[in-house]
This record gives sequence, C-alpha cells and structure tokens, in this order.
Amino acid sequence: MRRLRISSAFSGALTAATVIFTVAAVTGGLLYLDRKQDRPIVLSAVAGDWSGQMPTGAEIRRILADRIDVQRRSVGIVVGTIGPDGRSIIAHGDLGGFDPRPVDGDTVFEIDSVTKVFTGLLLADMAARGEVALTDPVAKYLPMNVAVPERGGKAITLVDLATQTSGLPRMPDNIEPVDETNPYADYTVDEMNAFVSGYKLPRDIGTEYEYSNLGSALLGQALAHRAGKSFEALVHDRISGPLAMRSTAIELPPRLGKRLATGHNDMLEIAPNWEMPAFAGAGALHSSANDLLDLLQVTVSTNKTPLTIALAGTLATRRAIGGQETSAALGWIVTKSSNGEIAWHDGGTGGYSAFIGFHPGSRRGVVVLSNANTGVSDIGLHLLNREIPLTRVKPRHSEAAVDPSPFDTYVGRYQLAPDVVLTVLREDDALYAQFSGQPKLRLFAEGEHRFFYKEVEAAITFAAPASNRSPGLTLHRFGRDMPASRLSD
Repeated sequence: MRRLRISSAFSGALTAATVIFTVAAVTGGLLYLDRKQDRPIVLSAVAGDWSGQMPTGAEIRRILADRIDVQRRSVGIVVGTIGPDGRSIIAHGDLGGFDPRPVDGDTVFEIDSVTKVFTGLLLADMAARGEVALTDPVAKYLPMNVAVPERGGKAITLVDLATQTSGLPRMPDNIEPVDETNPYADYTVDEMNAFVSGYKLPRDIGTEYEYSNLGSALLGQALAHRAGKSFEALVHDRISGPLAMRSTAIELPPRLGKRLATGHNDMLEIAPNWEMPAFAGAGALHSSANDLLDLLQVTVSTNKTPLTIALAGTLATRRAIGGQETSAALGWIVTKSSNGEIAWHDGGTGGYSAFIGFHPGSRRGVVVLSNANTGVSDIGLHLLNREIPLTRVKPRHSEAAVDPSPFDTYVGRYQLAPDVVLTVLREDDALYAQFSGQPKLRLFAEGEHRFFYKEVEAAITFAAPASNRSPGLTLHRFGRDMPASRLSD
C-alpha cells in the first residue's frame, strides 16, 4: 500500500484556487501565501476607502452568483454576517449531488480546520477555569505511553500547540489509507501516538511557526483527556451546548444528515465525506452558518459570559508568523489590515470549504461555507475589509464530443498580425494549430466552433463556415479576443 504523505490536507484551503493563508499589508498590494507552494504572492489591492460597513446584501449576492454561475467554483455557498446592526444569511446555489434544495443558514457543511477555533476556545476556557495552564506540558494530559518529544531540555506545551510553534510537522508520515478519497478514516490515535513518540524535533520549541494538523489533533486529545470525555462531548458541554448550536457535531444524527450538503472537488464532481477520528481537534466538526454566527455573537456582544472571557483569552496570547503583520493566536490567525486587525481561520476537506472571521474594531463577523473545496477565504476577508481583493481563476475548459466532419472547413492559414500567421491543420479526427516558427499544438473541441489548448491557457473560436470554409477565427488569450481573417490559399 502506498504511504500517503499529505503536506496540505485539511490545513484550511485545499486547492490552488484558495491561496490565502496569511494576509499582510505590503507596498502596492496584499501578501498571500500559497499553502501548496509555501511561497508569497503579491496581488494589487482594490482602491477605496473603508467605511466601516460590510458590502450590502446585493453586493454579496453578486459575489456568490459570480463565484457559482460564472466562475463555476462551487455548487452552493452560504454567507452569514453579524454586527451591531444585526445578522443576515445570504445564500446561492443548492445542496448539490442529486438534491436540488437551495442551501440556507441551516445547511450543514464539513468545516474542517475551522474546528481549530473551537479547540483554541476550549483551551482558553479550561485555562480560565484553572483546569489547565497554557504553559503545561502536553505530556501531562496524554497517556503515559506517549513519549512527546523534547528539545534542548524544553517540553512542548499546550500554548505551543495552539499557536502552531511546537516544532511538530504538518502531518504524520505513517498514514496509509485504505480509501484515499476518505484518507483519515482508518488512521487511529494509537498510530498518531506512535508517530509522535518516535519523532525528532528539527528545531527548538516555540521559535518558529509551522502549521501543524498533527499538533492541533494532539491538543484536542489532551484537552479531552483532561476533561475525561470525548472531544465532541467537550465541545458540546463548553461551546455548542451553552450557545444552543444544534447543528454542530462530529457524528451527524439523522436530523443533521438530512441537511448535509453534498461535497464537491475542484472539478465540481461529487466528493466523499471525510472521517477524522484521530484528528478530531484539528478538523472533524460539521456546522451551519447559523450556528457559527451564534459563536461569533460572542465577539460582538457586550454581555459578559464565561465564553466572552475565554474568547478574549484566545486573542491575548500570540506568536508571530514571519514578520510583525500576522500572528497565530489560540486557534485564530490574526492579521493587521488597512482597517485594523482581523481574526480568522479557514478550512477545507475533499469536498468543502469554510471561513470564519471577525473584525474586533467594528465588532463585525463573517461566516462563509461552500460545498466545494475550491476555497472561500477571499470572500470572507473581502467582506471584512473591502481592500482585500477577491480572487478569480481562469475559466475551466471542458472537452466535448463533436462531429469531426466540419473540421476541414477550419483548415487553413489565418492572419493574426502583420507578422503572425496561425496555421490550422487536420490529422485524422484531430485539429492542430501552429504559429509561425512554433510547434503545432492540438486543439480540443469545447463546442461546435470553439476549441481550446491543453498545453497553454488559450482558446479559438472559428467563424461559422461559408461556402465550406470558415472565413476567420478569434484567438482568446491573456484576457483578450484577437480576431484573424483567413488568408487566400
């Protein structure tokens, strides 16, 4: 069996479409970190003054319609907003699969790494109650047979795990799934503990940020062990129960299963749901937009409750991520933006994307849930600060079966520019296009007269044939439409 080595699985955004991990103001734009490549990308910011208000409901609806109907990056998305002026739910699309019901505020989604917000809040709550101390070694709350690695005479603490500075890797390397479409279902706590016990830390504890699902899972196990109950039961007793979040759970009873959206991969094909028994504290929760708004209500309310104190504790402890613009708090990423700090986290499994965030200065919060793993963090951050741009992806081409008999009408030479000629050739039932002095590349049918390249991001639309010859074509490249007339033979 092939050993699975997943570097970015359920670490928030899963695909190249969602590159946002940290956001920081930089000269001329915003800095994004592509989680798959661990490299910074600078995008220009949208000009405009921050008014302290979120985009209107109509604007949000346009964003969702563009994301689903135009860009084809999801099947159904729900946005929840909350602030001093109340809360709202705006949704577009459906549950997916063979279920045409529209998504709404009670639709259930996998929220993956947004679970880490719950884990951080549990830690802060237990610390406020005196049940644990942030500086306690995690080994204190794990079974005796788990040999948590140390380095330089220092032990990994609960706060090291919560701020992603433990020195543990993103994922253990002993995951050998029976079903790679549900890769964590058969990975056990014993296997995780065995990996941890044999791992050698590559650097000093607490000195460097490295996003670690393993560390978050270990933290969830430690807190549950301290409380003497399962992680799911602990979440219910301390967070979802007191806040009446009745759609938040790991194991879904029938009443919630009926409201679960169908997940889709980045090609919008149906994706299996994930099970994460060993990674409960890192990404196993399901929830709805209404439930997550109930959680964010704590951030905007002026009433003092035990969870209000715990939430303040999650933001009080931070460690820098790289420079000074972004830091890791207890379960949150805290970013400095042009309108002040934003606390947020995202998530993504094989078929879902999730975002939760709030702006402490204006006491406004946002939830975005999608039943595709193409990412929604840019939507959430944009709603909290309009200057953070929405991302767009190149249109996805889909090969279609067409009758090859008209191909001969496309064959010929076309003048794109004074010194640029595109020659179209046919070989059997395939079309090829060749620029002057360049190799020929195959064209793949997308419709009756439209073709696209697979080697480069470009497409060609032929004019409807007249007298058995197409009089011209249009090359679609770099966002431009470049017409070309047929040259006489």
